[in-house]
Amino acid sequence: MQRTVRIAIGGIHIESSTFSPHLSSFDDFEVTRGSSLLARYDWLSEPWAAAVEWIPLVHARALPGGAVTPEAYSSWEAEIVAGLEAAGPVDGMLLDFHGAMSVVGRDDAEGDLVTAIRKAIGPEPLISTAMDLHGNISEVLFDGCDLLTCYRTAPHVDVWETRARAARNLVDALGSGERPHKALVHVPILLPGEQTSTREEPARSLYARVPEIEARDGIIDAAIWIGFAWADQARCRGAVVVTGHDRDATDAAALSLATSFWEARDEFTFVAPTGTMDECLDASSGMRRPFFISDSGDNPGAGGADDTTYALSRMLARPDLGRAVFASLFDPDAVASVAHLPIGSPVRVSAGGGIDSRDPGPVTLDGVLEAVADDPDGGRCVSIRVGELSVFLTSRRMQYRLLSSYERLGVDVREVGVVTVKIGYLEPELFDAAADWMLALTPGGVDQHLARLPYENVLRPVFPLDRDFTAELTVVTG
Repeated sequence: MQRTVRIAIGGIHIESSTFSPHLSSFDDFEVTRGSSLLARYDWLSEPWAAAVEWIPLVHARALPGGAVTPEAYSSWEAEIVAGLEAAGPVDGMLLDFHGAMSVVGRDDAEGDLVTAIRKAIGPEPLISTAMDLHGNISEVLFDGCDLLTCYRTAPHVDVWETRARAARNLVDALGSGERPHKALVHVPILLPGEQTSTREEPARSLYARVPEIEARDGIIDAAIWIGFAWADQARCRGAVVVTGHDRDATDAAALSLATSFWEARDEFTFVAPTGTMDECLDASSGMRRPFFISDSGDNPGAGGADDTTYALSRMLARPDLGRAVFASLFDPDAVASVAHLPIGSPVRVSAGGGIDSRDPGPVTLDGVLEAVADDPDGGRCVSIRVGELSVFLTSRRMQYRLLSSYERLGVDVREVGVVTVKIGYLEPELFDAAADWMLALTPGGVDQHLARLPYENVLRPVFPLDRDFTAELTVVTG
């Protein structure tokens, strides 16, 4: 009788900006365990997965933010390790994490996590990772894992497909009894996601090569990591990893894909017209409506504090904008101070600047309470109308990426002239809704103007911080 294959599942999933003053703590995470964790993966019932004993450990996931507190990280790392030790021998581990987690006091959080897992399970079981393409591949992470894959789209519309691929690659490898060969090439490029969307060239063509390479004889998987630009760590740079059964084919594919990445470096541009916040507001009068402006420097989807007030202050200084929306500011105290009032009540409240207090700091909203709603992402939320501007305040950090979140506060974006949202590239629903848009290069913890960030630890030279150098692309194998 054939022995049942046993695979554990777990991970800590967050993208963390070391330039943001926000700290990500226990309260920022959604934690799942046991049957609730397994229920996340609808592919567990598919024939290739059904014969496996899947062992749920713990999965902690949060909206991108600042660095994770040591207490939170250590708690979940210890729980994962304890779960593995309690489970007894396993054949493999599926690590479901982002790849750009920063932890206070650590330089390579995912590398540390894999090291702890490997110590718990020993050298023989296989480890497969499903990651965000904005994650980072350190040599420690590469050495500790056997199979590594990541999303192939940005915006990320293949998240669950990637997790299924990582799991199936693991099951297939265990079935073959052969440990895959793997090849890593670091690419000295550090770019924000807003210059590397797979909707646009050159990322579109670069990522289009991945399925072709994957289909070659002797190849299991190919993956390109853009890396994470908003952390000051040596591991933050581009990377290509290819896994396969044919050593020569795997190494050659990794070097070819990395070379294409490097040679395209000057072609990466922002996915939309850019400008200062004032330049975007100046341009709004000539744009089709609704006109979206990305408050990109404080994008909570990349780790911004979600409470900088610079963009809002510029909107408040323009009462002639017409019907407009600002989404949003994280300020639970401001929400609590007005949410109990009747709709239509006059309100005067100070909001924002509590975490990221850069100029101009907290702003005073003198207006009318126009809506109160509970949002699955933002918690209790309110909309305060100041003239023709609706300002959304939330009690949890959130990104207004779904139209339903606007609708909960009574806003149909099709009826609004200008919508400023704390985001980078527009997520699919907003992209489809926008008649025109610009990306405002605003200040914040995820500033798109990388030269303004105080890097000290990233490996130099790196493009575009440095331009006059020749990259030495080297294949590291395992």
